[in-house]
Amino acid sequence: MQKQPITKEGRLKLGQELHDLKMVQRPQTVEEIDIARSHGDLKENAEYHAAREKLRFIEARMAELGDLYDNSKEVDPSKFTHDKVMFGSTVTLEDIDSEEKVTYTIVGTYESNPDKGLISIISPLARQLIGKEEEDEVTVTLPGGEKTYEILEICYKEIQI
Repeated sequence: MQKQPITKEGRLKLGQELHDLKMVQRPQTVEEIDIARSHGDLKENAEYHAAREKLRFIEARMAELGDLYDNSKEVDPSKFTHDKVMFGSTVTLEDIDSEEKVTYTIVGTYESNPDKGLISIISPLARQLIGKEEEDEVTVTLPGGEKTYEILEICYKEIQI
């Protein structure tokens, strides 16, 4: 399996979340389960069942983040020229039909946040943009239908996660 790129800041944040889950949240939840268990009948013990559910969520999230951490490779996009769209590129697009302009930065899976204009390198739009140059037209199939964009600008801007 090929490792996914991630910025230094993204990898640090990922490590911090994983550490918090392992060293703080999981031990607290295990303690909550022990306290709830001491209250007696487990069949009708809502606190016990809520704590068990919380523990299942924490363990699933730890596994997910552990996989992301193990399968990521720290990359410094500021070292690239960004003459073509690549990891870390900030891309300004213009919708050919509506002339609406949008700007996206291509980041790792963990760092993606479409509301902030950060799209995952494995998203359909990013996959279509990778390797393209300014003035290229790109037609992508998105959940809302097919759209054609012109690439107006490709550059590097510091990524704020």
